[in-house]
Amino acid sequence: MGSVETPLLDSVRVPADLREFSSAQLKQLAEELRAETIDAVSVTGGHLGAGLGVVELTVALHHLFNTPDDKLIWDVGHQVYPHKILTGRRDRIRTLRQGGGLSGFTKRTESPYDPFGAAHASTSISAALGFAVARDLQARDNHVVAVIGDGAMSGGMAYEAMNNAGSMESKLIVILNDNDMSIAPPVGAMSAYLSRLISSKSYRSLRDIALHMTERFPRAMGMAAQRAEEFARGMLTGGTMFEELGFFYVGPIDGHNMDHLLPVLRNARDDTAGGPILIHVVTQKGKGYVPAEESDDKYHGVGTFDVVTGTLDKAKPNAPSYTKVFGQALVREAEKDDKIVAITAAMPSGTGTDLFQEAFPDRCFDVGLAEQHAVTFAAGLAADGMKPFVAIYSTFLQRAYDQIVHDVAIQSLPVRFAMDRAGLVGADGATHAGSFDIGYFGSLPGIVIMAPADEAELVHMVATAASIDDRPSAFRYPRGEGVGIDLPNVGVPLEIGKGRMMRQGTKVAILSYGTRLQESMKAAEELNAMGLSTSVADARFAKPLDEDLITRLAREHEVLITVEEGAVGGFSSLVLNFLAVNGLLDKGLKVRPMTLPDRFIDQDKPAAQYEEVELNAPHIVACALSALGRAEEAVIQTKRA
Repeated sequence: MGSVETPLLDSVRVPADLREFSSAQLKQLAEELRAETIDAVSVTGGHLGAGLGVVELTVALHHLFNTPDDKLIWDVGHQVYPHKILTGRRDRIRTLRQGGGLSGFTKRTESPYDPFGAAHASTSISAALGFAVARDLQARDNHVVAVIGDGAMSGGMAYEAMNNAGSMESKLIVILNDNDMSIAPPVGAMSAYLSRLISSKSYRSLRDIALHMTERFPRAMGMAAQRAEEFARGMLTGGTMFEELGFFYVGPIDGHNMDHLLPVLRNARDDTAGGPILIHVVTQKGKGYVPAEESDDKYHGVGTFDVVTGTLDKAKPNAPSYTKVFGQALVREAEKDDKIVAITAAMPSGTGTDLFQEAFPDRCFDVGLAEQHAVTFAAGLAADGMKPFVAIYSTFLQRAYDQIVHDVAIQSLPVRFAMDRAGLVGADGATHAGSFDIGYFGSLPGIVIMAPADEAELVHMVATAASIDDRPSAFRYPRGEGVGIDLPNVGVPLEIGKGRMMRQGTKVAILSYGTRLQESMKAAEELNAMGLSTSVADARFAKPLDEDLITRLAREHEVLITVEEGAVGGFSSLVLNFLAVNGLLDKGLKVRPMTLPDRFIDQDKPAAQYEEVELNAPHIVACALSALGRAEEAVIQTKRA
């Protein structure tokens, strides 16, 4: 099971095995679970700090609640490794985030103990309310518990759900896990509010009050209990906001102290008054592992590491990451133009805006996990003459699509969208893959959409976006390292809607959009070696399309292959529409779009993922051969891949 001694944990196969444990045994189990989590993540990499912060809470919840009949719903899901270990998956925990292994998040198809899948923030209360109402409508009596972090509480959806839940009688338990450090140091009024709440009285007296309150729950136990409850809740004035939303507020309590956690959770479980309850639990991210406790955010998501020293096992990169290249390029543009501002949604280091933040702290805005607000905030900035860059992962920007349409595109405001994690992303799997942005931006009128083929092109596209001041623009780039080419000192704006010919041929044309260009060039080499003269073009733009380039490719070649790291309905659809409307398919041109397949792709190494979806050079060669009627050779190529 690993290199740590875990005698009590060894006796737990499923949560039912710990239901009869004493408080002392639960404390020991928590320590063993923490050690096992550290040991497992040191082998696989993954999200460490968040899970270590909820070890005691995880143990207490599975001890007191009858999971999986009682529904336990985790927000985001990056803190669920201890939960997975306790729920029958310990024997597979060292396959975490690997191909064919356990997901890094909750996943319905993986276990009945994961009633709701999550990898994006602020969804747990909405989902939990759905479970609670479904229970009531079906006349069942199971409990529903949502665990949401203070970072996820900065997302507006959490408040929409609380507002709805507070107006209903359905019993629902929400645990606010306040570790005062989501992915980045928390920002905004919510974090300050919770911090004030804790600091308003001595923390020890607050814990004592909460402990004494537990002796007098539930609420219907007479006037003495009512007086004690009102006194305590009056002192904890911070509960007022939650109570105005209709929640019965309890806390804050120490989330690492079983003697405090167990009575409060037990009494919330046994409360018969109905309606929603919010329990405010204070924890420490990375608890029990000094390197994680002392880091700011690098132990949020880690690679493999040495357990004793905490040293991360990180291979020396061959080239800078696209994320870093973007951050540096944006800083250089901002040095020339003081109207450029950067906006991110709780992911400064993940998007490279941390570099901008260091250089221009007054012009960088981390709005918390609030993508909708981020986009409309940027629209307001743009409407009043600023030049906002909104740096959000492609998959997270989906959460703000209505704002992109109504607040940016319809008004033709020059908001610039920098989308990291385009295409397949490896260990985070389907929830984090940037598969759909080409399609969801491509359907919008009057927007410039770009994708760099390499890191040098990314520098030029940052400059291009900065220069576009009459309409929205967007560019996408993948996770990971660039291809290793020299970077320009200064980005030069590209001619809008113009691609570039990379290689001239006569038989087959490959039109690449994005970073599959390297594979397209390899494919062209192989096709030429087979006697099939092959052109390669880098589209650069999906909107506006380079119509002259596409027309030339269509007229001068027998086969046209489009290649993109996106779902069906993206770049190839725009190209095919242009070809059809302009009669360029009428004389026998063979067009073959190569996109991501019409399914979600599970976690694996990125190279293995691109093999699975058949977007590498041998697959491009096979596609060309198949289009030319050389099916047997195409099969051989596919097998070789």
